[in-house]
Amino acid sequence: MDQLKPSSPNSRPLTPISFIERASTVYADCPSIVYGSVTFTWSETYLRCLKIASTLSSLGISRGDVVSVLAPNIPAMYELHFAIPMAGAVLNTINLRLNAHTISIILRHAESKLVFVDFQSESLVLEAIALFPPSLPRPRLVLIDEGAESKALKPEFFSDYDTVLANGDPNFDWVRPESEFDPLTLNYTSGTTSAPKGVVHSHRGTFLVTIDSLITWSVPKEPVYLWTLPMFHANGWSYTWGMAAAGGTNVCVRKFDAATIFSAIRNYHVTHMCGAPVVLNMLTNGNPKPLEKPVEIMTAGAPPPAAVLLRTESLGFVVSHGYGLTETGGLVIFCTWKKKWNMFPATERARLKARQGVRTPAMTEIDVIDAETGKSVKRDGKTLGEVVLSGGCVMLGYLKDADGTAKALKNGWFFTGDVGVMHPDGYLEIKDRSKDVIISGGENLSSVEVESVLYGHPAVNEAAVVARPDEFWGETPCAFVSLKEGIKAKPTEKEVIEYCRERMPRYMVPRTVVFKAELPKTSTGKIQKFVLREAAKAMGSSNISKL
Repeated sequence: MDQLKPSSPNSRPLTPISFIERASTVYADCPSIVYGSVTFTWSETYLRCLKIASTLSSLGISRGDVVSVLAPNIPAMYELHFAIPMAGAVLNTINLRLNAHTISIILRHAESKLVFVDFQSESLVLEAIALFPPSLPRPRLVLIDEGAESKALKPEFFSDYDTVLANGDPNFDWVRPESEFDPLTLNYTSGTTSAPKGVVHSHRGTFLVTIDSLITWSVPKEPVYLWTLPMFHANGWSYTWGMAAAGGTNVCVRKFDAATIFSAIRNYHVTHMCGAPVVLNMLTNGNPKPLEKPVEIMTAGAPPPAAVLLRTESLGFVVSHGYGLTETGGLVIFCTWKKKWNMFPATERARLKARQGVRTPAMTEIDVIDAETGKSVKRDGKTLGEVVLSGGCVMLGYLKDADGTAKALKNGWFFTGDVGVMHPDGYLEIKDRSKDVIISGGENLSSVEVESVLYGHPAVNEAAVVARPDEFWGETPCAFVSLKEGIKAKPTEKEVIEYCRERMPRYMVPRTVVFKAELPKTSTGKIQKFVLREAAKAMGSSNISKL
């Protein structure tokens, strides 16, 4: 056969931004966003995104510039997932749970040109900007005030969201990527305080993971999707763009608890939602009434306890379980269900569903390999190894971190840092994580970062932080500390926790502090964290849900 080559008709760059353009035609009059008493259609949302993109372009935002967003799950947050890339810019959504110091680091590292700020985060962002060195340029700020006309803009803000929208051109010709490998998003892996890692994803990778996630979860046309998963969390596992592809209704809520979720399910006839296991646990507390109709719920972010899955499904939720990382942009391993498993007892079904599963269709390959040999471990469900991934959904790399990128992407694999086993049936299960990572409420946090703050306490001699089981959050940080000799006023557990709370994001603060005369060490002087993990586990669940 003659060698045929790609040509312009068959090699236009893939981008998930095209989904909203199609939705404006196919689902023009169908609801796109519901937020309290406000409802938009897909044609309206598309025009709003075009107008915002137009204004950004007129402000000088151009291809490759980073535009950041700090906002909860509100219409503006959803629209900006399309509008910012439509101006050719790179979307950077920032975790609302971070403190001003960390946000300042992210904005400087990303070199953000403009930041959209929800009114509830106004003071937080102003504090973050104030930490910029005088020599660095400040990004321009746009306030998302949700139509609060009586509120005057502070001088640090040059405009508000409604004005940006009103000044835009609905006929704007949005900026297509020149290459499908052009950057689309910049997401930071966790709330670190010294060296945050900025994960860069391409238009192509995001397109693939979006389609992949819809197919794997069997999302139908026009679902009603309740946003309980933060859109800043890996862009809502790609379902921000996925709902446009499926013509779904995005039910947005600024804040939620179990009562809000159940009310939204009833009022809007919700069919789908996502959340970390902490959300599942929230839904099952307080003896809620079973659902009138089944609701599909996807969980990921931490291995869900089988008992939590069992309680959730007893209420009428149909739980699916997936696995992904910020570096994959969404779910790339999925516990694909087999019909024969429906015949098993409920406890066995829950045990099987707690496994992470098999690769999704768009992932080329996954494996669990031995760290020393680089070869696949035995498929016996017992032999531990590192989880590695290969496929189009994997990140382009870490921004301004060539060494970190080279360590993560090597030998044809992305090395996740997670430890797991491969079962005889080919299903993968996570058994542990890299030594310094704790997953609390679906958020990854570094124990090393928490320890660095503890070491700053004037009374602390040594510190080690490990995960302690928690019924609500899945895991919480547990700090083991030894105190300096000669300390007259020894701090209490409460005082140490307050010290940490003043210096780090709330979700990173230890819930438990254990004082020991000396921490266990190896012969070379290294702290034996595995001993402390067992001690924390023996304490049982911290069961502290509201700290």
